[in-house]
Amino acid sequence: MAPSAMTRGNHRNHWTKSLSDAQPVSYWLDDPGKPHPEPALTGAETCDLLVVGGGYSGLWTALIAKERDPRREVVLLEGREAGWAASGRNGGFCAASLTHGLANGLARWPDEIKKLEELGARNLDAIEAAVARYSVDCDFERTGEIDVATEPHQAAELREWHEELEGAGLAGGTEFLDADAVREQVDSPTFLAGLHDRRGVAMLHPAKLAWGLKRACLRLGVRVYEHTPALALKSYGAGMAVRTPYGSVRARRVALATNIFPNLVKRVRAYTVPVYDYALMTEPLTADQLAAVGWKNRQGLGDSANQFHYFRLSADNRILWGGYDAIYPYGGRVRAEYDDRPETYAKLAGHFFTCFPQLEGVRFTHAWGGAIDTCSRFSAFFGTAHQGRVAYAAGYTGLGVGATRFGADVMLDLLAGERTERTELEMVRKKPLPFPPEPFAWTGIALTKWSLARADAHGGRRNLWLKAMDRLGLGFDS
Repeated sequence: MAPSAMTRGNHRNHWTKSLSDAQPVSYWLDDPGKPHPEPALTGAETCDLLVVGGGYSGLWTALIAKERDPRREVVLLEGREAGWAASGRNGGFCAASLTHGLANGLARWPDEIKKLEELGARNLDAIEAAVARYSVDCDFERTGEIDVATEPHQAAELREWHEELEGAGLAGGTEFLDADAVREQVDSPTFLAGLHDRRGVAMLHPAKLAWGLKRACLRLGVRVYEHTPALALKSYGAGMAVRTPYGSVRARRVALATNIFPNLVKRVRAYTVPVYDYALMTEPLTADQLAAVGWKNRQGLGDSANQFHYFRLSADNRILWGGYDAIYPYGGRVRAEYDDRPETYAKLAGHFFTCFPQLEGVRFTHAWGGAIDTCSRFSAFFGTAHQGRVAYAAGYTGLGVGATRFGADVMLDLLAGERTERTELEMVRKKPLPFPPEPFAWTGIALTKWSLARADAHGGRRNLWLKAMDRLGLGFDS
């Protein structure tokens, strides 16, 4: 069988010349407006709530905690600088979905899916309101997203999925697009159909969102310490104590928002593994180049393969092109050396020009990667430790730009001991299956990746391994 339309061609041909000037750093973080870090913690601190982690998850938790109770003393610790990891390296797709897409949510929580969709829509509205309320300059555009089919079986599956959603009363705001209709929105010879979600996704500058949330936290009185990793967590009287390199924090309650980095509650670590994802950013398109693509409405896009790409326009009309490779390092190690992968950049460049041949000659200015915290059910899980004095959220699997705000609310509900519509959800009450130890994790993930690639090349047909994984509710994704 022929390979996917997105992967045809010799990926080490002249297209790799487009990468010759690409800087191995996130475009989003390579910004002259990047704020200076706050000083590191030295000495002892005390507070009502300690938040560990300065990405979206931690920043939203600190901000909402102060919104709920302005008198609460909140301290946030960040091991490097706010937004430097996944929050400053992602594609900038801020989705309403809390479940890593409606299909995943419907398969796992069919009885709760309407409530989950409602909560997700409210959460995205709340993000949009917070961006306005705190004057967060992050290029927020609620332009929606189109899932595109690049193979005939994908087009049929998108049509069938839309019909299923209509039958279940879940199709609100979505529209099926045939080949002509989808190419009217964005023109690629590889596009055969699309499913357009008009309101459920916003595009934004991910690093500027993190930096804006940090400024909002500081404005509300959160004490932020950067370059201050949390080294150890233990009970201390009626509260908790966290040790740092040059000091310590005693807190009544602790929210752990470290995601892929080792959780201070060690039993949580088996539930996530790192998946390294990579992206390219082009130079700004000229008016003629933009017209050749016809990308008038600035939606985000993603293709429908198992090994998928995501792509969108930046505020200055660059194209971000990412995804496809999902690299799991043996042993689940998180290391800076994995952030750069030239062989993946070459592959992505070939895919880009297959999708948009009319952009031949465009150069890439940035190429980067970073770790995603994936779990076996693809969407976040939650829990408490130390008799409810510690809460955690992790496992967002690449769709955390929006869902981390919901996770912050959940952690604060759990720490308050409150029964809310969030804490009553099965999604919140139950955890995914943990990953097995090595070498079983690496072997299982490798077999799953091979099987997914094979399905893409064989009309979407899933082999016995994938069918078994489906029955067990397990998977591997970015």
